[in-house]
Amino acid sequence: MQTGSAKILVVDDDPAIRNLIFRFLHQKKYQVEAAETGESALKLFEQFNPDLVILDVNLPDALGYNLCEEMQSNTDVFILMLTSRADAADKKEGFLKGADDYLTKPFDLQELEYRVKAILKRQRTVNNSEKQPLTFNNLVIDPVRREVKIKESLITLTALEFDLLHFLASRPGRVWRREELIQNVWDYEYVGDQRVVDVHIGQIRKKIELDSSEPSFIQTVRGVGYKFEVGVEAN
Repeated sequence: MQTGSAKILVVDDDPAIRNLIFRFLHQKKYQVEAAETGESALKLFEQFNPDLVILDVNLPDALGYNLCEEMQSNTDVFILMLTSRADAADKKEGFLKGADDYLTKPFDLQELEYRVKAILKRQRTVNNSEKQPLTFNNLVIDPVRREVKIKESLITLTALEFDLLHFLASRPGRVWRREELIQNVWDYEYVGDQRVVDVHIGQIRKKIELDSSEPSFIQTVRGVGYKFEVGVEAN
């Protein structure tokens, strides 16, 4: 994707912040639309089909976390959460709902531009060599449909959860450090807490493991990171 031609939807109920971001991104040659409520944001989302949504957490009629989840339910749109909440629990909530990144108010416009460019560099399409479904007993990971099934039952993953699972499963047995996973899956030098990897691994385990406390597929390698294990029985 050429980042300069990308479509960005800005959702914030504060007109000063909303207009500031709108004008700034428009000057950077992005295609930009803006909304001030959850209801108007969803309507614009359907009409505009953005590549990225910059989404405030607190809106007058909706919670940004829920909007994030709804927007990603049928699309692979990127989400950058924008909020005045700075504590770890709030960031974790955003990532659990599928957010790609998290920027805390007040923020610098150059930092915003950096985050936007970094997110848009990520690719959620696959090349020809990666199109074949990955099968591990009853677990099937389909990179074209971006679907995960266990015993033919569809497992719902966020876009980032799918990206992380597919990356690990494509390279079974290889041990990855957290910073390596961030560089490869997030596809840029993530400036936040590396524990975001642990959050996503935990969520994936809850969805694909019979017992997430005794995982079969994604193994923790103490002091190093994670690996995807093969030759296991699926749940």
